[in-house]
Amino acid sequence: MPLVYAGATNVAAPVGGTREWARKIRSEYARGEPVRVAGGRNQAEAELIQNLLIEEGVPSMTRRSAGFDVPDFLAAGPRDVLVPGSGVTAAHEILSGSALEERGSSRPIEGPSARRAGLLAAAIGGGGFLCAVVAWLILQL
Repeated sequence: MPLVYAGATNVAAPVGGTREWARKIRSEYARGEPVRVAGGRNQAEAELIQNLLIEEGVPSMTRRSAGFDVPDFLAAGPRDVLVPGSGVTAAHEILSGSALEERGSSRPIEGPSARRAGLLAAAIGGGGFLCAVVAWLILQL
C-alpha cells in the first residue's frame, strides 16, 4: 500500500531540516570574516549557542578550540562559535546576560602568535638544558 496517493498532483514536497535552517538566516548578518563570539565546553553546548543564534537569524559555525583534539572522544573538548563579521553585534546582544558569551573575545581567526611560540620554544629548550646539566652532575658523582 503506497503512502502517497498515486494520482495526486498538488502534493508539496516535505521541507528538509537544512532548508528550514537556511531560511532563518538574515542576509545582513551573513557577510564578513568569521569572528569568535562565544565558546562551549563541548559540542552539545556549542550547538545550543548555535541554535540560540539561528533563531534570531544569525548564522554561525563551530570549530574545535586551538590546541585541543581528542579523536577518540569526538564530541568532547571545547568548541569556538564563530559568526560572520556583520553579525557580531547582534550575536553579543543575543547572548548578553548569559554565561555563554565571552566579552572581549571578538577577534578574527588567526594562527598562534609568534610570541607564544617563542616562549614555548624557550621553555622546552631551557628544560632540556636543565635535564642535561642534572644528568652530567649525576655522572660526575
